[in-house]
Amino acid sequence: MPVVKADLQACQGYANCVIAAPDYFDLDDEGIVDVLQTEVPEAGRAHVTEAARSCPVSALVVEDA
Repeated sequence: MPVVKADLQACQGYANCVIAAPDYFDLDDEGIVDVLQTEVPEAGRAHVTEAARSCPVSALVVEDA
């Protein structure tokens, strides 16, 4: 099962991840990504992968566990 990781220091709050995969990402009160689910079922892989690709600062990584 894929796992998503966020680099909170790199995140600039663009929210592209929230738009691409709102079931997996949100922004906290400071505008930094909040990963709602770290383990991604295969059904969500495409959305989470697109979210990671759409991040302008490459703050998200999707890895196979």
